[in-house]
Amino acid sequence: MFNKFLRENKIAAVILTVLRVYLGYSWVTAGIGKLTSGGFDASGFIKGAIANPVKGPDGAVVFGWYVDFLKHFALPNVDIFNVVVPVGETLIGLGLILGCLTTAAMFFGLVMNFTFFLAGTVSHNPRDIFLGFIILTAGYNAGKIGLDRWVVPFIRKMSNRNANPDKAKATV
Repeated sequence: MFNKFLRENKIAAVILTVLRVYLGYSWVTAGIGKLTSGGFDASGFIKGAIANPVKGPDGAVVFGWYVDFLKHFALPNVDIFNVVVPVGETLIGLGLILGCLTTAAMFFGLVMNFTFFLAGTVSHNPRDIFLGFIILTAGYNAGKIGLDRWVVPFIRKMSNRNANPDKAKATV
């Protein structure tokens, strides 16, 4: 019942738009802040997450696989992360604000939220994850008041055309 409301209701579309723009603003300001600060460097954050991993009540590291990922992949390739993080945050924010490829933007936003969470950064991540799952669950309705109204049908039309080349020839 709640999923149907989120996915189909016009009032839900308005509420989702407010949530989407709120989260989008948060993402875009974080991304632009990093892009315009004169050089974002993720190495300090990564080193801190490696040095102080998330630990359980018994003192054991909870996400050892993530610490290994940070140590053996992220840190050696920090130059890539120094570009991907601020550009990704900015694109996620723009996608959410404009309502363009909303579900994809929110999916990647949630991926980034969880990576921060796995590194031990709580901050506003729980709230963003909660709101993000609502937007992701709503699907198309979350971007209906936005560019998705035109972008999603266009993508569907183009993907159907590519999936059925005989049908595409018949319409030419």
